[in-house]
Amino acid sequence: MERARSSPSRRRLLKGAALAALPYALVPGTRATAQTAVDYPSAEWTAASKSNYTASDRPTTYRLNYVIIHVTQETYSDTLSIFGNPQKQVSAHYVVRSADGHVAQCVRERDVAWHAGNWDYNTRSIGIEHEGWVDRPAYFTNALYEESAKLTASICTKYGIPKDRAHIIGHYEVPGTDHTDPGPNWDWTRYIRLVNFA
Repeated sequence: MERARSSPSRRRLLKGAALAALPYALVPGTRATAQTAVDYPSAEWTAASKSNYTASDRPTTYRLNYVIIHVTQETYSDTLSIFGNPQKQVSAHYVVRSADGHVAQCVRERDVAWHAGNWDYNTRSIGIEHEGWVDRPAYFTNALYEESAKLTASICTKYGIPKDRAHIIGHYEVPGTDHTDPGPNWDWTRYIRLVNFA
């Protein structure tokens, strides 16, 4: 004879509801995957398509020597959409939002993002995109500079990259590029000072 099933207890229902509200990576008995982990604690993970970067094991496979500064020429949300589109064949490790300096990580630092237009520089750098346009300095807000400088300082400290203009460079300084970003309105003196004081 089959035993009658008892209805779930109130406590069990509440526990189930609480677990359902947690992000999967925080549920007991599960663990965060490499796709949800971030290298910079303040960043939000927004994955680039796996078709838009090269999996690697840096700095073991390639030594990191540079941080390359970019300007998106797009909005923050459009940039994230582009990086998520497998047809675009482009990505950067990070994107910084203009209004508040919020940071999204799109590619793990160990992997090679396709941002510099030069394979050698891609393998040896971390790429940081900044929301805005090179000819619209209003996008280069205090929050953008400050939060980006904290990110760059963290990367430089982690990988032993000197915090100077020889190692923190603009996209326009990559050999063979036809890009002009971050452009003439980017305040390099201010930025390098902020990186060193972060």
